[in-house]
Amino acid sequence: MQRTDVNTLGEFGLIDHLTRDFPLRQASSIKGIGDDAAVIDNGSLCTVISTDMLVEGIHFDLSYTPLKHLGFKAVVVNLSDIYAMNALPKQIVVSLAISNRFSVEALDELYEGIRAACEAYNVDLVGGDTTSSPKGMTISITAIGQCEKELLVYRSGAKPGDLICITGELGGAYLGLQILEREKYIWQENPELQPDFENQTYAVGRQLKPEARRDMIEEFRKIGLKPTSMIDISDGLASEVFHLCKQSMVGALIEESGVPINQEAQLLALKFKLDPITCALNGGEDYELLFTIRPEDIEKVKYLPDIYIAGEILEAKDGIKINTMGGNLHDLKAQGWVHF
Repeated sequence: MQRTDVNTLGEFGLIDHLTRDFPLRQASSIKGIGDDAAVIDNGSLCTVISTDMLVEGIHFDLSYTPLKHLGFKAVVVNLSDIYAMNALPKQIVVSLAISNRFSVEALDELYEGIRAACEAYNVDLVGGDTTSSPKGMTISITAIGQCEKELLVYRSGAKPGDLICITGELGGAYLGLQILEREKYIWQENPELQPDFENQTYAVGRQLKPEARRDMIEEFRKIGLKPTSMIDISDGLASEVFHLCKQSMVGALIEESGVPINQEAQLLALKFKLDPITCALNGGEDYELLFTIRPEDIEKVKYLPDIYIAGEILEAKDGIKINTMGGNLHDLKAQGWVHF
């Protein structure tokens, strides 16, 4: 039998390969694989479902991630997918696989973070599963939300001429990870030294305790705005632009000057000898929202705080480009998080 390494396909290529022979058979299955969440028709309201798995050593490092923060973050990354559908999360289900190195007290701390996220985002923990693992910890959370059918937003709705918008600032979470990894390395070399985070609470906080943009979804509803497409920024802005363009069958132009980067993050990037725009495009884990709007809706968003217009949707034949500060046009490269 031929053996194909999963690295040759990548995460999304592997998903496409494994699920290519799974057509939707139920009339109630409105949206299956390929978006931030699945959508099930339940009459007046649709049920929106998303799941994410976090594996120790791959997605988190307990040498610098407090268990309470991990619990909070594990919930938030799932809720962010629900918000990316313009839906509101209602419940979560938590499954946990742990080795015998974790005590009851350690798991209490993890669940304190899960409870804090449930309280902050008004969702209920309604079930799950717990099992043993030969090594480390794996957390799998399924988030369940609701939305009126007419308000649902998919990745596939962008049209040429639509404006590309971003909530919040990018790159901070990636730079927070660089600080944490640096301090871990120094500590391993010199266990007597205490970590020095240089008062970089912004960047470290963006990595250890991200927030999902519930406020933006609530604001959209207040002002009567329905984006034409939307996706959350988990793997880096560039990767998400490619996902959105693929599903919508369009191209895009991103203006470097329109990509929002926090001033602290910019200075920190330069200190690490990194290009700030590269961190913003490819860093990931910001959990902001990337969305598109019709040109006539610009009046609804241009005065809203924390929303940045970063480009325009093009015809597919025009490709996916970035216009640099120097006025040079380049093909956008997606170099964000790679799972395999």
